[in-house]
Amino acid sequence: MSTTTSPTATARGGVAPAGSASFAVVTAVFVRLKLALLRNGLRQSAGRKAAYIASIVVTLLFTALQLLGLLALRGNEHAPALVVTAVAVITLGWAVMPLFFSAGDETLDPTRLVMLPLRPRPLVVSLLVASLIGIGSLFTAVLAAGSVLAVAHGGAAVAAGVVAAPLVLLVCVALSRAVATANVRLLTSRRARDLALLSGLFIAVGAQFVNIGVQKLSAPDGLSVLEPAAAVLRWVPPASALDAVSSAAEGSYGLALAQLALTAAALVLLLWWWQRSLTRLMTTPDGSTLQAATAVEKKAGGRTDGLAGLLPAGRTGTVMLRTLRYAWRDPKAKAGWASALGIGLLLPVVYAVQGNGSPYAACWAAGLLGIQMYNQFGQDTSAFWIVAQTIASPRDAYLELRGRALALAVVAVPYVVLVVLISSAVLDDWRSLPEALGVSLALLGAMLATGSLASVHYPYSIPQDSGFKNVAPGQGGLAWISILAGALAAALLCAPLLALTVWMHIAGAHAWLWLILPLGALHGWAVTRLSLRLAAPRAAARLPEILTAVSRA
Repeated sequence: MSTTTSPTATARGGVAPAGSASFAVVTAVFVRLKLALLRNGLRQSAGRKAAYIASIVVTLLFTALQLLGLLALRGNEHAPALVVTAVAVITLGWAVMPLFFSAGDETLDPTRLVMLPLRPRPLVVSLLVASLIGIGSLFTAVLAAGSVLAVAHGGAAVAAGVVAAPLVLLVCVALSRAVATANVRLLTSRRARDLALLSGLFIAVGAQFVNIGVQKLSAPDGLSVLEPAAAVLRWVPPASALDAVSSAAEGSYGLALAQLALTAAALVLLLWWWQRSLTRLMTTPDGSTLQAATAVEKKAGGRTDGLAGLLPAGRTGTVMLRTLRYAWRDPKAKAGWASALGIGLLLPVVYAVQGNGSPYAACWAAGLLGIQMYNQFGQDTSAFWIVAQTIASPRDAYLELRGRALALAVVAVPYVVLVVLISSAVLDDWRSLPEALGVSLALLGAMLATGSLASVHYPYSIPQDSGFKNVAPGQGGLAWISILAGALAAALLCAPLLALTVWMHIAGAHAWLWLILPLGALHGWAVTRLSLRLAAPRAAARLPEILTAVSRA
């Protein structure tokens, strides 16, 4: 009996070996597989279907407005700079999105196909064609087509545009899949949750840059600010393909051909990198689960080497080390810290760039980092019982809370100083640095103070396996009361220092404003120490209640 599989039989449902199956047959199978994944995903729940349909409607609406805007720019002298910059930004988005939103697309994991008899080359082609099915590909295709229409003048430019638009789409999709394949071990590991939680920070930072860009471009002759960037990006694929259309419209046919060839070469290199990553991925065993034995070196006095050796001895240093390790290893704790650090620096810089900034904007960093002190015991979840077993007196509770506050201060204090320095440098307002730093340190101390009290009186559970939810069901009101009441109390604690600062400005005592720096640091230290003394007895007395509150699922 012959064992040869016919192409017809393969097309009807089987996957033939790579040696006998044509690219067309394998590609058709992968296209049907992608459509089946989309269809079955929508059948999972009505909510998912509604969200997907809503995203399609919003994307189509935005795509139509984008196309109309590009058509309206036809004939504008700065249109080439705009389309080149826009394509470069979209390409950057295609490159980084798989790292943050890989969980939403099962096709980003090629290891699911490792048992199929497919060679890398047909697999790459099939995955590339299947990846063209989606909302993102439609948006990029319309952007590329609209950009060509905005800058194409003459037959040669139109001919270049017919080649450039597909090249832009193929380079974006190939780049996205190559990045995802090269990082698939990361994206399918526990670290992927860290990246998914950090996507909120990525969006927030990106939104601020978009806001700045829109303001700059909305000014009279605002498109001219893109010219310097476009002069560089015109040689970066795939933006170079669109600039080739402008070059052809100006009669520079040799330059246009060179730019198209550059983009085509980039596409070939991406496909080669993608194929190489697939080959390595499907022929190399996964060693991510192999545990490497690590030796813990000790000093003669029993202290750990490295930065941990700089921490205080006793319970305080132990608690600090544990808190810092949680902040680095726990996905949700890491997301909170990263958001506070990123947005705390971003907002003052954005305000300064917009022309309405102040060194006092560094208080954002102090406030956002101070919020990390809230619900300290909730971050331990049900494992808090281990901590509770070590607290036998108010003194133990005081050392526990002090260690957690010091761990946060070790990062927050230098960071707040850095943000104030950057804000002062951007604004060129060094005279306000001492008072701004003093107020920021006072606010940080007040947030640590109220956070320690809120952690004891208003603890709540943080779900570990519920995506972006940071509060257990039924405890949302408790969390809001904890944060809002604590923030208002922190503002009241800082009121005396703020009143003194305002009085010095009104009275013209500018020569003495430097005193706000030591007074603010002393104020922040004093209120934090006082709050720890007040919270410790209550924490020691409420251990069962705290454990019950933080253990809710």
